[in-house]
Amino acid sequence: MTPETVTSIGQQALWVTMMIAAPLLLSALAIGLLVGMFQAATQINEMTLSFIPKLLVLVAALIMAGPWMLGVLVTFTQQLFQQIPSLIA
Repeated sequence: MTPETVTSIGQQALWVTMMIAAPLLLSALAIGLLVGMFQAATQINEMTLSFIPKLLVLVAALIMAGPWMLGVLVTFTQQLFQQIPSLIA
């Protein structure tokens, strides 16, 4: 196994990690921005006001994007397992 192969596998793993994390992080970022603007406009500084909507949006995003995320992870894992014979030899 060459250093280029290890680097390529690591790069693919980071790309898959980014794709899996993106729906959850972007939805939390969007709702956090909206709640922050609402809190700034109304001057309500309640911590649970930002936590509960983020939690609900993350659960909804996980329900909607979960099957896709699992599919991406399974595909990547299957590709890695299929590459094992060529990586060893």
